[in-house]
Amino acid sequence: MSPDPSLLWAPRAWVAGGWRERVVLRIGADGCFADVQADQPPPPDATRLAGPVLPGLVNAHSHAFQRAFAGLAERRSGEHDDFWSWRDRMYGVALRISPAALEAVAAQLYAELLQGGYTQVCEFHYLHHAPDGRPYDDALTMCRALQRAASRTGIGLTLLPVLYERAGFAAPALREDQRRFATDVQRVLALRDGVRDARWPLVTAGVAIHSLRAAAPQSITQLEAALADDAGPIHIHIAEQTGEVDDCLAATGQRPIEWLARHVRLDARWQLVHATHATDVEIDAVAASGAGVVICPSTEANLGDGLTDVPRWLRQGTTLSIGSDSHVSRSAIGELKLLEEGQRLGLRRRNVAAAPQAGCPSTAAHLFERMLAGGAAAASFGRWGLSAGARADLLVLDVDAPGLLGVPATHVLDALVFATDAPAFAEVRVAGRVVLSGGRRHDQQALQRAFGDAMAALWSEGG
Repeated sequence: MSPDPSLLWAPRAWVAGGWRERVVLRIGADGCFADVQADQPPPPDATRLAGPVLPGLVNAHSHAFQRAFAGLAERRSGEHDDFWSWRDRMYGVALRISPAALEAVAAQLYAELLQGGYTQVCEFHYLHHAPDGRPYDDALTMCRALQRAASRTGIGLTLLPVLYERAGFAAPALREDQRRFATDVQRVLALRDGVRDARWPLVTAGVAIHSLRAAAPQSITQLEAALADDAGPIHIHIAEQTGEVDDCLAATGQRPIEWLARHVRLDARWQLVHATHATDVEIDAVAASGAGVVICPSTEANLGDGLTDVPRWLRQGTTLSIGSDSHVSRSAIGELKLLEEGQRLGLRRRNVAAAPQAGCPSTAAHLFERMLAGGAAAASFGRWGLSAGARADLLVLDVDAPGLLGVPATHVLDALVFATDAPAFAEVRVAGRVVLSGGRRHDQQALQRAFGDAMAALWSEGG
């Protein structure tokens, strides 16, 4: 009897917040789990998974084109280097990358994200126009490049076209080197609707606001009004840098999160990306609103942003998720590790994110479960994880991987997050389809060649 690819059996699986034994997962024709049952013997026709199974995670914040810049800004020629000088250099890549190059870079990135444990990515997408700033004849040209990359690799994609209209709080317009980003409320909504109307498989759409400095208050109000009856996600960069906080105070008399909480009706659709520099009052206001916060530990560390108050966000019950942002890391597990270890360094304590008072003494388990739920909210999924009705995404652990070998079953998730350096997933499925097997992709070499060609072209042009 040939194994049924839609009927899976796992020796252990992460179901409803904890490990369950001998789990049967049945996948429906729609690519979602039709049924998940623990404590079951393996059905004779089931496909037996080779190791413990975790649900896939959502990467809640991505700028795919910045994968072409990862590792290329790690030198300093002057006395000072910070986020703002990094940003100016990053614009050079944004000005040169073509639709074909974006597709190649994004495909390589998305394959790496799948290898790193992400099965859905939220693309904070502001690279819309041709290099000279003129709109493409097809306004969805760059969206289509990202969609093709996602389709080729098999990852789920949430496209978030970005409202981006000025260079700063006091600036009347964008800078010349931001010309590819220009949008207004109508254009953002048209891009969102264009993506939705295309009905690409595994692709959804919401909107984003680049930041308070990059969008005028009246535009934010107009966009909010237009989204009154829309269930899609709304993302915004906010309070990432102390310079942004100072500029917002000077321009409005309020801190960024304070301003947003007072002028916008925050709800569960809103995702505040970074929220690094938040006061206790701001944290409490966001938590009370039901809005989420997207933390990007590797990028925030790489850019010197600072550390947000993770213990208070957790204590207040805030919806939290993770993102890889500029893609200096593409590992979901690496982000969880850095999130906790950054807090340990800052607070000089251990197991900061553990919640023994709530019955969860495992730091890894508490973070994983919170980020699992938060990622679903960031991508606007009503169901996520290994449960009936959720998309059939899963990660099969390689228990022989370094860091996991010999670890007791009860501590596998702890070891995965805190003792594993390299990706440890033997198999990855998205909507029931195998996209990674034996730790590799069948098209890995082709993706790498296309990425290498795109990088050579980008960096031979004076970059």
